[in-house]
Amino acid sequence: MPDKTVIITSLNEAWAANNSMIDIFLEGFHSGENITHLLRHLVIVCVDQKAYDRCVQLHPHCFQMKTSGIDFTAEKIFMTADFLKMMWRRIEFLGEVLQLGYSFIFSDGDILWLRDPFAVFSKNMDVQISTDQYRGRPFDVRNQSPNSGFLYVRSNNRTIEMYKYWYEARLRNPGKNDQHVLKAILQEQDFGSQVGVKVQFFETLYFSGFCKVSQDMRKVVTMHSNCCVGLENKLNDLRLSLDDWRLYKNTSHPVNEGNITQAPQRNLWRAPSACKNSFERLAPWAL
Repeated sequence: MPDKTVIITSLNEAWAANNSMIDIFLEGFHSGENITHLLRHLVIVCVDQKAYDRCVQLHPHCFQMKTSGIDFTAEKIFMTADFLKMMWRRIEFLGEVLQLGYSFIFSDGDILWLRDPFAVFSKNMDVQISTDQYRGRPFDVRNQSPNSGFLYVRSNNRTIEMYKYWYEARLRNPGKNDQHVLKAILQEQDFGSQVGVKVQFFETLYFSGFCKVSQDMRKVVTMHSNCCVGLENKLNDLRLSLDDWRLYKNTSHPVNEGNITQAPQRNLWRAPSACKNSFERLAPWAL
């Protein structure tokens, strides 16, 4: 974008299969509310060759991130060793993007984009990040649980230092994922004094997910298949959500109010369905 902001998502072979996650992700932009133009600014970071091969069939901006000695092709079950390696490689990569002078929105591939998030972003924050359960107080780093699957980061000295600090903190927190470590370091005195980054948490009213579904379809911007494990579970419920969104659009009569399109309130979400209790149904050998 003119201000050097780029939208980034990541892709592996499992999520790049035909009629799989990447297809739903891109379809969200086409079914969303006047956001198709944002695809011009989307870079899909591919972590294996098959993901890259599929990406170039679908999208003009594909980047192959090579990581020696690690196989990222298969689905990575939450909190397994390979999952943690993939998450920390992502944090390292995004820190490099900041060092190049690019601000970014990072979006997990299991998120539906339905409206333009820039309409609700704050103008003077360094980092804005989603949560699984919004507890009010958007600047309260002690009581919020960050979800790094959707965040907006401006490139500056503070955020560059933040990503270095965050990545190095994995060594002090073995076996923890990036979100757990971020929650911990946000409360560290050294982090606040050394980095001084300004952080804001998104309301789930706007940046929704299966952990906490927005009850107002007039305002929802994204829908994340969080609090869910298993590719088929995620696909099932994201397809439900996309169908529900289309039904809402086709049966509503929107009027423009400010930057967010308003329409008669209708709570049509059927998800989570397959994702409900998916952690409890996960086979013990997969953990």
